[in-house]
Amino acid sequence: MAHLIYITNVSLDGFIEDKHGRFDWTTPNDEVFKCISNLVRKAGTYLYGRRIYETMLVWETDPNLAAESPLRRDFAEIWQAANKIVYSRTLKTVSTRKTRLEPGFDPEAIRQLKETAEQDILIGGAELAAHAFRAGLIDEYHLFIAPILLGGGKPSLPDNIRLELELLEEHSFSNGTVFLRYRTRQGKTI
Repeated sequence: MAHLIYITNVSLDGFIEDKHGRFDWTTPNDEVFKCISNLVRKAGTYLYGRRIYETMLVWETDPNLAAESPLRRDFAEIWQAANKIVYSRTLKTVSTRKTRLEPGFDPEAIRQLKETAEQDILIGGAELAAHAFRAGLIDEYHLFIAPILLGGGKPSLPDNIRLELELLEEHSFSNGTVFLRYRTRQGKTI
C-alpha cells in the first residue's frame, strides 16, 4: 500500500506564501533542491490543486529551466515521469503529459489509489491537502522549514485538525532550512 505524503516549503511561522501570495522566499539552494529531488523521485503520482500545478508545469513546458544545471534537469525528468492528478473546478484542460484533471477531491478515490499504487503519492498545496487531512488520508508530512517569519499569509496546515505525529527524520541545511519528516501515529487522530 502506498503512502500519501504532504510535502511543502513553509516559513518558521507556518505559512506557505506571504500576505501577497508570494513564495519567492522558498527557492531552495542546491543542497535543499537535491534533497527535494531525492524525495519526490520515490513517488509515482503527484496530487495538485490548480495553483500549484500551474506553478510546477514549467518543469515540462520550459526547457530552459532544465538546461540551467544538471540538478534542475534531474528534477525536470523526475517531475515529467510522474503521474499528475490536478483538482480544479476552473481549469478546462491540462498542458502536460501524464496529467489527469478532476473536478473535485474524492477521498474514496484516494483511498483506492493508495491501495493500488506501487509507489508513494505526494500531495501539494495547502488547500488540497486540507481535504486529505480532514479525510484522515495523509500518512507522512515532509516539511522544509525556511528561516523566515512572514507574519501572515496562507497557512501550511488546516485549522481544527489534531493529529499525533512521530518524528522520523530531521536534517539541517547550510542555508538554515530544516527538513522534518513525520508520520501520523496510527489510531491517534484526535
